[in-house]
Amino acid sequence: MAGIAVFKALVASLSLFSSASASPFTQRQDTLTLDGVQKQALANAYKVLDGTLSDGLTRSAKCNKDTVAVRKEFGDLTKEERKAYTTAVNCLLKAPSKLPAGQYPGAKSRYEDFVVVHMNMTPTVHATANFMHWHRYYIWAYETALRTECGYKGYQPYWNWAKYTDLVNSPIFNGDEWSMGGNGDPIGPHAGMSLWPGETLPGGPGGGCISKGPFTNLTIRLGPLAPTMDPKLNIPPNPRADGYGDNPRCHRRDVSNFFTERYLRPQDLLFHITINKAIGTFQDTLQTNATNSLSALHIGGHFSIWGDPGGDVYVSPAEPAFWLHHGQLDRHWWMWAMYQEKEVKSRTSMYEGGTHWSIPNSPRGKPTDQQELDVVAPPGMNHIASKEFFSTTSGPLCYVYA
Repeated sequence: MAGIAVFKALVASLSLFSSASASPFTQRQDTLTLDGVQKQALANAYKVLDGTLSDGLTRSAKCNKDTVAVRKEFGDLTKEERKAYTTAVNCLLKAPSKLPAGQYPGAKSRYEDFVVVHMNMTPTVHATANFMHWHRYYIWAYETALRTECGYKGYQPYWNWAKYTDLVNSPIFNGDEWSMGGNGDPIGPHAGMSLWPGETLPGGPGGGCISKGPFTNLTIRLGPLAPTMDPKLNIPPNPRADGYGDNPRCHRRDVSNFFTERYLRPQDLLFHITINKAIGTFQDTLQTNATNSLSALHIGGHFSIWGDPGGDVYVSPAEPAFWLHHGQLDRHWWMWAMYQEKEVKSRTSMYEGGTHWSIPNSPRGKPTDQQELDVVAPPGMNHIASKEFFSTTSGPLCYVYA
């Protein structure tokens, strides 16, 4: 399957970008807990905001303890807050696209503008120096669109990977009106996929079209470009080789507890945060690790949802739960950078890696590299340097995680 080949190529490529950090390991801090890391990171973030701790960056006077936005875990939101969020997402799904007419036939909605941008940027924003930074920019732009274009009053929620062992029945995927929709309908036995040597993701309890929750009638149009589901499901190919053709089909999920029971546990996230001293190894092992017991945390989140389009590296933002997963990815990085007071300044400005996932000797990324969001950038906020996204409370950003 073409999608699995792309996935394996991404896995293989990641080790090429970690040479800048030859000794990533530090002694494990057994007295720490994951909740403790979160609390320390938040406390240090507020110290940065009140000026008693420096992260080495210049901060706008507009970002302070009174104005900073607080992003929360989806399950910690009230039912009313969850409903307000999914209502705003459905607003973007109904609003017209702002892309040039006819250039991307499958992009009918404002929401699909975000999918096209991700498709265009995929090779330069995965397994590269700007993996974390570009996605931080991208999520912020999405949050901004929800607020400015759809009247959303809250902020982008995240999915704490370690919170729900039973992800299938979690508040995120249980299918009630306050969730992100249910699992795909059961379709019986279906093939899984090889993740890395010695590990296979089995077919989950879903796999079919989603018939419960606020995104029941969602039509997927872009892609597939790198499909990973069982070919016997006969998901139609896109009429264009680049995946931008109009290919209407149902929204599928195959949510399972495979990763949450094995690899996305609190101790796994804590180990990953505490073992890496530099961002090069932090982001490489976050995306994949095929050499020891660490999970591919980034991939594990995506393939806990799986389905079509969730299992397609290019088109995955067409899955509304993508944004909760990448919100957690951003939080995980924020926790790593902020939890040790003496390391805040050095970790905040770390930037390592190449600039293209399939070119081993691609030019090294620079903090001044311009990041692009095209039509999904907030007005006047396209082509912003990576260094503007070093911190969640500097540059154009002003938020923390609770």
